Amino acid sequence: MNTPDSDALRFLPEGPYQIAPGAFSWVGIQHGADATHGSLNRYDFDSGKNVSQDLPGRPGFAFPCETANRFVVGCERSLGFFDIATEQWEPFCENIDHDVTNTIINDGLAYEDNLIFGTKDLEFATKKAGLYLYRGRDKKLIRLRDDQICSNGKAIVLDGGQLSLLDIDSPTRQVVRYGVDLDNGTLTEPDVVLDLTSDPAVPDGAILTPDGSGLIIAMFLPQSAAFGETRLYDLASGECRKVWRTPLSPQNTCPALVEHAGTLKLVITTAVENMSADDRAVCSNAGRLFVADSGLDVGDWSPPVFQA
Repeated sequence: MNTPDSDALRFLPEGPYQIAPGAFSWVGIQHGADATHGSLNRYDFDSGKNVSQDLPGRPGFAFPCETANRFVVGCERSLGFFDIATEQWEPFCENIDHDVTNTIINDGLAYEDNLIFGTKDLEFATKKAGLYLYRGRDKKLIRLRDDQICSNGKAIVLDGGQLSLLDIDSPTRQVVRYGVDLDNGTLTEPDVVLDLTSDPAVPDGAILTPDGSGLIIAMFLPQSAAFGETRLYDLASGECRKVWRTPLSPQNTCPALVEHAGTLKLVITTAVENMSADDRAVCSNAGRLFVADSGLDVGDWSPPVFQA
C-alpha cells in the first residue's frame, strides 16, 4: 500500500483496528520527532482512500464506539471521545500518570464498557509507566501496575468465565498473562507466556487470532534491515507458526485483522521513528501500511466496539 502518503503520517503509525468490514482505523501517534500532536485515520479498502483528522495531542489508541461517528481515544494523559463528524474532542478522564513525569498513553484495548491501557516512558528507560483499568460501570480509573516502561500489545482471553490479560511491556521482550478481577480492580501475578529476550527485535503491538489459540505480534527491529517481521505464535506451545515479512520496513508496530471481500486480512503498521537519514534511504518502505492474507477463517469475526 502507498499509505500513508506523507512523511508526517509515516513517522509513527500504530493501532490499526477494524471499524467495519472493508475499513479500519489507525493512529498517527505523532507527526514527526518534535511534533506534539498526531491523528486519527480511517482507511477504506474499496476506495483506497485514507481520511486523516488531527487530534489535540499524541494518541496511543482509538476504538470505535457504539455511538455513531464517535471514537474513544487515549491521548497524551487523557481519555476522551472524538467525533469524526464534528471533530469535537471531549475528555472524560484526565491527569493519568499524574505523579510521574514524561509519560503518555500508549497501547490499549476495549472490553465491553471498560478500557485496559498502558502508558510509556518517552525515554524508553525507567519503570514508571502505568497499566490501567478504566471501569465503565462506575467511571473509575484504577492503576493496576506502576512499573512498566513501554506498555504495548494487549489482548483479553475469556476462558470458562475467567478473564485473563495478555500484556507486553516491550523492553522486557516478554508476553505475560495476568488473571483479571474487574470487580476488585486487581491482577494476579504474571506468568510468562512467551519469552523473546534473545530476539533482536522488540515485541510491540499484538492481536489474538479469532479462535484465541494464537497471538500475532508485530516485531519492532530498531536497525536497518531488508525486512521486518510480524509473527503468529501458538500460545499453548510458544512455537512460531507463521511469519509475515514487510520488505524494506523493519520497524513493525501493530497488527490488525480486518474482514474484506469475504477474507480476513492482516494489516501491519510500520514506523520511521528513530531512523537515521541513512537508514531511511535503505528502508524505503518504512512507515507504510502493509496488507497480507492472514490465512485465518473469517468466521463471525467482529472486533468489539466500546460500549458508550
